[in-house]
Amino acid sequence: MKKIVVIHTGGTISMHVHSESGAVVTGDSNPLTAEIDKLMEYADIHEIEAFNFPSPHITPKEMLAIKEIIEQQIAGKEVEGFVITHGTDTLEETAYFLDLTIKSDIPIILTGAMRSSNEIGSDGVYNLLSAVRVASAPDAFGKGVLVVMNDEIHTAQNVTKTSTSNVSTFQSPQYGPIGLITKPGVHFHHTPIRRDTFELKTISKRVALLKVYAGMEEDLLMHVANAGYDGVVLEGLGQGNVPPSIVPGIQQLIKQHIPVVLVSRCYNGIAQPVYGYEGGGKMLEDMGVLFAHGLSGQKARIKLLIGLSDVHLVRPLSSWFGY
Repeated sequence: MKKIVVIHTGGTISMHVHSESGAVVTGDSNPLTAEIDKLMEYADIHEIEAFNFPSPHITPKEMLAIKEIIEQQIAGKEVEGFVITHGTDTLEETAYFLDLTIKSDIPIILTGAMRSSNEIGSDGVYNLLSAVRVASAPDAFGKGVLVVMNDEIHTAQNVTKTSTSNVSTFQSPQYGPIGLITKPGVHFHHTPIRRDTFELKTISKRVALLKVYAGMEEDLLMHVANAGYDGVVLEGLGQGNVPPSIVPGIQQLIKQHIPVVLVSRCYNGIAQPVYGYEGGGKMLEDMGVLFAHGLSGQKARIKLLIGLSDVHLVRPLSSWFGY
């Protein structure tokens, strides 16, 4: 049987509904640890309780801690796969962080739950078992960090939470899952063709994420610059455009050597420099704005944050994004 390390970090998958208040809360113990016998039917399991945080409490500091745990386990033991239980709100960001920073082909799977452990229809144990099965599958090797939820396998780069409460919330818009889990086995039908990795020892930079909207004013960008941020990601309009009112603010950021990365706030399609009017994508590209093709705002922020924190990075900034 494969040796799989399960790293618990908290989230709904490890919570329960309080009998009196009806609120979903953490408990004195993680209910998933009681399911070890079920997991042992599929793999040789070693559990690590990294921390027990709701996912909105997760920061890049905790993401870095998970990375370090994984690297320590790889170096010290004959581990053949990892499963990380995580709250769903920021799961996609942690997954992409690990995908960009861990240089290993060992399967690393993140999973979570939309219903807590004592709710009717709880999906936590089922998703955990599915994740262990995927981590144990030979075809999972070399595919980067994956997210397993609701019988589907998604890449860390493309997956996103699309519903506040539905158990099928995790989807990969315009790309779809790369594999499925059925009772007989684990089936992959796509393979990622590209994966970027960075050398990261510490998080030393700050990157802001702003959503662009009609009538947006430049003072928000000026506040970001004055607050000492090292980079900015803008979720632009359409194919990658902004209102002309914020163009001076973007120019000022670039003048202060603060990189500006542009994505689209649309979840289908890619941002690209097409329009030549004031605030249009072509004008922004000529100013020095970088286009992150196919990434969401939160993923582009993670990538810029990691790239700026990589002290050994020799590639030009413009090569971090696009195809």
